[in-house]
Amino acid sequence: MATTTCTRFTDEYQLYEELGKGAFSVVRRCVKLCTGQEYAAKIINTKKLSARDHQKLEREARICRLLKHPNIVRLHDSISEEGFHYLLFDLVTGGELFEDIVAREYYSEADASHCIQQILEAVLHCHQMGVVHRDLKPENLLLASKCKNAAVKLADFGLAIEVQGEQQAWFGFAGTPGYLSPEVLRKEAYGKPVDIWACGVILYILLVGYPPFWDEDQHKLYQQIKAGAYDFPSPEWDTVTPEAKNLINQMLTINPAKRITAQEALKHPWVCQRSTVASMMHRQETVECLKKFNARRKLKGAILTTMLVSRNFSVGRQTTAPATVSAVAAAAAAGTAAGLVEQAKSLLNKKADVKPQSNSTKNSIVTSPKGNVPSPALEAQTTVIHNPVDGIKESSDSSNTTIEDEDVKGKSIDSSSLKAVSERRQSSPGPAVFSRKQEIIKITEQLIEAVNNGDFEAYAKICDPGLTSFEPEALGNLVEGMDFHRFYFENLLSKNSKPIHTTILNPHVHLIGEDAACIAYIRLTQYVDGQGRPRSSQSEETRVWHRRDSKWQNVHFHCSGAPAAPLQ
Repeated sequence: MATTTCTRFTDEYQLYEELGKGAFSVVRRCVKLCTGQEYAAKIINTKKLSARDHQKLEREARICRLLKHPNIVRLHDSISEEGFHYLLFDLVTGGELFEDIVAREYYSEADASHCIQQILEAVLHCHQMGVVHRDLKPENLLLASKCKNAAVKLADFGLAIEVQGEQQAWFGFAGTPGYLSPEVLRKEAYGKPVDIWACGVILYILLVGYPPFWDEDQHKLYQQIKAGAYDFPSPEWDTVTPEAKNLINQMLTINPAKRITAQEALKHPWVCQRSTVASMMHRQETVECLKKFNARRKLKGAILTTMLVSRNFSVGRQTTAPATVSAVAAAAAAGTAAGLVEQAKSLLNKKADVKPQSNSTKNSIVTSPKGNVPSPALEAQTTVIHNPVDGIKESSDSSNTTIEDEDVKGKSIDSSSLKAVSERRQSSPGPAVFSRKQEIIKITEQLIEAVNNGDFEAYAKICDPGLTSFEPEALGNLVEGMDFHRFYFENLLSKNSKPIHTTILNPHVHLIGEDAACIAYIRLTQYVDGQGRPRSSQSEETRVWHRRDSKWQNVHFHCSGAPAAPLQ
């Protein structure tokens, strides 16, 4: 007897535009034909999944079916067809909570209280249903719509587990480093309290715009977390009420048995009596810090997504895993080689923590091979000054990268493979690697010269049409496409008749597979202002390059510090 292939999704739903992409899944808007109701369809390519990945997919679907709460992205249907599995979720259109906050004209402690209340309501429902999320972080906090006061929605249950009552057990090393609890880092039995610890980290960020635990070195970060080594520094915490700090302290209690529960936290005066307890003062500094925090997260996402694309299309062997809605989570869930992830994170930290260089022999300005000749008008020059060794420092912050043990139960992390990757990374690069790194530096130099010359045509040839960028001119927003940049070329750069000299200090290049690379550097720009006075500006920049049809194109740009182009 012939087997009938299920076509229920194909028969009942109409697919529309793509909303997001993971390693082996894509999320698209769809409409149920008989009702006109819109959903977000997560479409998983099951042909690429291993047996273990199938189990994880089934676990995620089973858990999502349990959860029905206004502050949780709800699963409405789960359909298997030949080669594909479809998960039908709420269509959530409001974007990330943290991105919405920085766009608000007014943001106070009371607003933070309302946000954490909704998050705690979602967590309480999970815990009442015997579910531990294990990956609470800003990327998984969404808004139902663009409307004012839209509900916060908890998303992405790819790492969630089921527990019996207050069961504590070792369920594997899983989560996102900056949000991991001390008991997970100590590889002890854990349970629901891990979610409350993560809520404490999120609340801390909601109030001041930066995390309580931070270090470029992941080992040091973990030591901070295990010791509960955070504080409330002046001046930003001076304006936060004692009640808010008290709630954070109860959430970030090292002993999970003494940590506040979701139900208790919802009864805390700062949450349930916010109108009289929480401050109503606008927190502009928090918004500014949160913009930088968001930009850092997005930059990491862009680089890890580039890594993922490069790995899936340029490397012969692929490690299969179910993808998640989040591109960053997908990079981890895709089984991306630990060393590759660590290297990209290392580069990110190098870029993010670049400090202005003092005048020293090591970083003194060196002229180009043409000699020390003043730049004539309209002839921009770019100088590259290298570090003695273009290496990647062993640095492994991963504040928004989800990680999970290969097995959910029982195993401790095998650090030997990570160590081996680290040792290989620190060995001297071969001639081919050196040559490609020089190629990336050269193409970056050409791009900057096009900017300095006001040559939009040359600039557009080097950039991907969908170039994404974070830069001071964009005021904390992610800009996509070339129109934003065209405006500056047409109205400023092309009309500039004064000499410009750019020095690229200490470029660090990291190759990601055969067809992708990142470069981080300090850009020192010398120019003449409107009054004829010589000026200098400095910015820290990172560019992500991707090679298509043998041609390198800039796909992402991140700049912090002074505007990349002098505006005087």
